[in-house]
Amino acid sequence: MVPRDRLTRVYAYARFVDDIGDTAAGDRGVLLDRVEADVRALWEAPEMVRMAPVAGLRPVIEACAVPADPFLELIEANRVDQRTSHYESFDDLLDYCRLSAAPVGRIVLYIAGAATPANIADSDAVCAALQVLEHCQDVGEDAAAGRVYLPAADLRAAGVADADLLAPTTAPGLRRAVAVQVGRCDEMLGAGRDLIRRLSGWPRIAVSGYLAGGLATADALRAARFRVLERTVRPNRLRTAAYAARLSVRP
Repeated sequence: MVPRDRLTRVYAYARFVDDIGDTAAGDRGVLLDRVEADVRALWEAPEMVRMAPVAGLRPVIEACAVPADPFLELIEANRVDQRTSHYESFDDLLDYCRLSAAPVGRIVLYIAGAATPANIADSDAVCAALQVLEHCQDVGEDAAAGRVYLPAADLRAAGVADADLLAPTTAPGLRRAVAVQVGRCDEMLGAGRDLIRRLSGWPRIAVSGYLAGGLATADALRAARFRVLERTVRPNRLRTAAYAARLSVRP
């Protein structure tokens, strides 16, 4: 099985868990408990696994010695979404990102045979930055769904009211709050350059692509002057490709 096939199975599982947490009918907590039981069975009784997206992980786990924790953390992130709609501080948001974003990066490193402590630490920082940038892009959509990921302390400091998150235009205070998050993400994305230097082959190319997307997204948010309610701010494809090319050759 080539790395692309393994990554496809991992993303199918992550999407499956997110769909349950976001859109499933019925008691989502109970459904997530069932997924957790199936995931644990991969290590304890593989023949008992019933869910296709979970069963698809078995060859990945066996070939790459991926531990259970990252897969279970993705489930826990969706449990958090069922009970938490606001985050008081940036540290609180990062704690959520350690469950919702970092596990995917860690799994990729295991598939690459590069899950060293230094690589995991840098990957966690990059994944958190990518997640926070996505929250910056989706402020209005998240607010409409009853979720606010931007830290409440930063919103208060900028004078942002709840109604501002659902307005048709981005208030100056909200723009300032988004700018603060983007500045933090710039710093966290810096860890990606050290990570890329330690990688080679397809892992270097893949991580360069992820990092390039984050850098281009931060650029796009700045170019839009942090106006995130008027439209969804998207990274420029050419800028993303240029970043990826430079990073993969000479980070």
